[in-house]
Amino acid sequence: MATTNKKSEIKQGWKTTEFWITVCVTGCSLLWGAGVVDPESSATGADKVFGFVVSALAALGYTVSRGLAKNQSK
Repeated sequence: MATTNKKSEIKQGWKTTEFWITVCVTGCSLLWGAGVVDPESSATGADKVFGFVVSALAALGYTVSRGLAKNQSK
């Protein structure tokens, strides 16, 4: 019977806190950029662009950190 080391195993992505934080930040940023969060404000084009940029950066940051975590577990 083979034994496995629990510390060297990596969790599935959707089971991590980082994933769920990224989902929340990305979703809120997309809603803000689309004007759903505060539709009656005087949202400028810069606000919309900023919302979409934050969303993309959150997703990119999670992707990079997840890749590094998987790389270190090998």
